[in-house]
Amino acid sequence: MATSIHNLTVNGNEVQVERFDFQSNKGIGERHIMIHLTQKSLSAKQQVMDAFAAYSLLLGTDMAGYTPVFRRIFLSDAANQNDLVSEKLSQESTPVATSVVEQPPLNGTKIAMWVYFLENVHSELLASGLHQVRHGAYTHYWGGTTTKKSGSSEDQTVALLSDYARLLDEKGLSLEDDCIRTWFFVQNVDVNYQGVVDGRNRVFDEHNLTNRTHFITSTGIGGRCADRNELVQLNTYAVGGLQPEQLKFLYAKDYLNSTYEYGVRFERGTLIDYGDRRHIFISGTASIDNKGNVLHIGEIDKQVHRMWQNVEALLDEGGCGFEDVAQMLVYLRDPADFDLVRKMFDERFPNTPKVILLAPVCRPTWLIEMECMAVKEVRNAQFAEF
Repeated sequence: MATSIHNLTVNGNEVQVERFDFQSNKGIGERHIMIHLTQKSLSAKQQVMDAFAAYSLLLGTDMAGYTPVFRRIFLSDAANQNDLVSEKLSQESTPVATSVVEQPPLNGTKIAMWVYFLENVHSELLASGLHQVRHGAYTHYWGGTTTKKSGSSEDQTVALLSDYARLLDEKGLSLEDDCIRTWFFVQNVDVNYQGVVDGRNRVFDEHNLTNRTHFITSTGIGGRCADRNELVQLNTYAVGGLQPEQLKFLYAKDYLNSTYEYGVRFERGTLIDYGDRRHIFISGTASIDNKGNVLHIGEIDKQVHRMWQNVEALLDEGGCGFEDVAQMLVYLRDPADFDLVRKMFDERFPNTPKVILLAPVCRPTWLIEMECMAVKEVRNAQFAEF
């Protein structure tokens, strides 16, 4: 594993690229790329052009032999920038599950991009809208931006999850057995998040996702689409071909409580063991204790440290550490906290690909939340390689 930061020059402008590489002695390589613009004064059109130019340049150089399988594009103003992004997406020939969400990059630019690459895989866009990625014994299904345009946030959540469960069923999979990760981006999260919780609970009841079985690792966070009627955006990841014993859910009960205790349903983290590596997906995690209490209300620096403790405890339960983390998404409620938070993250994680975004957390007293993915080389002779 290796991390690095370097700059590219595209269209005469500088773009920063943060990169994580994982290469197993067996199987396929993985790379996470975070693309950051550096010149805040450029127009939205130019910044979008530069971000996509950097992405295209990487595809033809550093990423040769690798396929992009998931991408998230963060915008500062989706209503005015979405058409610019859509035009660029329409010109691409390489299919990749793509999420576009208004979560302003807090370095003051108008766009940032996270891209996940895999080596020597076959990827295709299915008629259902899911992106199918095949390699060896496993089939991965990534879902980018999925929305509904009518109804309450609860109605939209029910419709989105029900449609997704149906699509999985058509592939011989199920929401309860094969979905690894979901993301819910909620317009006006302080108002609409409870509807997402209620809608998810309704669908989970139908699929026997309860505190007696398990839930799904997830992030529910502020974020909006270009269309003001789209109150909820759903992104998804599922894997076909896993055996039940390859999955483990992470709790870190000395630090965190079970989410159902305060009325929501998601797992704190999910571990997947393959023959040659371990993946860990950590849900959106904040400054909370094992009783469900928000800690250090109003103190951003202390909330950062407690959040790190919680994430580290989840990683440790899965036999990993921060050194195995491939990417981080960091969400802030108050942009005034950005300089301090950036300094803290840069000091502790100087080269880990990350982006700090303006995105209110589901409880107003949480000033910050983060999520991450980790990968570590392991040997499991009983399982097929990734």
